[in-house]
Amino acid sequence: MKNQQLDAVIIGGGPAGLNAALVLGRARKNVAVIDEGRPRNAVTRKTHGFLTRDGVSPSEFRQIAKEEISAYPSVFFVADTVVSIAGTDGHFQIATALGNTFTCKKLLFALGMRDRPLDIPGLAEVYGKSAFVCPYCDGWELRDEPLVIINKGEELMHFAPVISGWTNRFTICTNGPDELTDAQREELQLHQVPMFDSPIQRIDASDGIVRQVVLEDGTTIPCRGIFFKPDLVIGSDLPRAIGCHITEMGTVAIDNMGKTNIPGVYSAGDAASRMHQAIAAASMGALAAAAMNNELNAEAWRKPNEHV
Repeated sequence: MKNQQLDAVIIGGGPAGLNAALVLGRARKNVAVIDEGRPRNAVTRKTHGFLTRDGVSPSEFRQIAKEEISAYPSVFFVADTVVSIAGTDGHFQIATALGNTFTCKKLLFALGMRDRPLDIPGLAEVYGKSAFVCPYCDGWELRDEPLVIINKGEELMHFAPVISGWTNRFTICTNGPDELTDAQREELQLHQVPMFDSPIQRIDASDGIVRQVVLEDGTTIPCRGIFFKPDLVIGSDLPRAIGCHITEMGTVAIDNMGKTNIPGVYSAGDAASRMHQAIAAASMGALAAAAMNNELNAEAWRKPNEHV
């Protein structure tokens, strides 16, 4: 597949990229969706909080989405990894690991995020089964259950009130110094939240369901689930490589329609937001696609003698 001339290339095939492809396909734009097929939510059994798709598996979600997008023949999918991007607005050149090359007018990064490994023995075995990162996605299934929250500092003080809407039976493990102020510790004590700062030795589980968290000081905390703060990085270094601004939170900086600081380049979904929910990512993808389409149409309008 060489030198494909396109209106847009979408890098990433999660909810943001798929919804952007749907919008652009319905807008009669020629689009390639390039995705390497390694989604972060592959460990997750079910997708929640997405109207009409609540409880569907991530793989089934993507399959249904691709079937719907197939009604628009100007969109096609490429199982590949983008390795380099050159050019400027209106004429980007994309090269992939398998030797494919594309030329496009607009570019959307829907790269998602990827997890850096957390050095907690046993966490990988329960991640996606009984250990999660987002209560909006998985809190309902663990409502009123005894939980362990692995978090610390300001993030913890945001998370503790949030998780309390699903259960008040939770214990905090900071896995080292808690990074809290005296006032914050007093706040947790006021709500009678147990907290331990001893490092975590291991997580014991059976068939992916956590049974207890064991600390290095010998403390054991029985629980039925875990919520933890992940250590995330953008799914690719490509945005930074072409000069996109990156926020202090490590996401691609965008405006309210998904535009980056690089003309013609957009971003959507988890790579550009801290709201890591499938429905939020899909919404961002739709907005970015509409903005891209508006730009493409306006540019063609200003050149009436050129073929659109």
